Amino acid sequence: MHFDQRTQAALRDVGLTTEELQAASEGVVERVAESAAALEEFFETNDVVYSDMDQAHSTAEFPEHTVEYCDVTTHAAEMRGWLRFSTWGVYVEDGRVLDDGTVELTLGPSVNDRVRFAPTRDAL
Repeated sequence: MHFDQRTQAALRDVGLTTEELQAASEGVVERVAESAAALEEFFETNDVVYSDMDQAHSTAEFPEHTVEYCDVTTHAAEMRGWLRFSTWGVYVEDGRVLDDGTVELTLGPSVNDRVRFAPTRDAL
């Protein structure tokens, strides 16, 4: 179970049993794995994506990125990976596909920001 001991105690205080806690924990793990697969599919499906990322070397409001690959792994509630573009790559974590078809990721060092990606500039 990935809930820490304080969280488990609080959930038990509101009436959840150990079995219910286990079911909730398994549900979180399943949803994280589904999200990771959806993120990888988004980047596999789109050879080029656009972002709302501020880039020092780009004057475009929504810069274009040629996608090489996105590799996301999960461990319980954690999601981490690497997003590789044609000329650079970045560590990613905690991503999700939004209802409007865009993707939101937290990008690591060199960007250190939450960034949205879309298959078209108009989608941003």
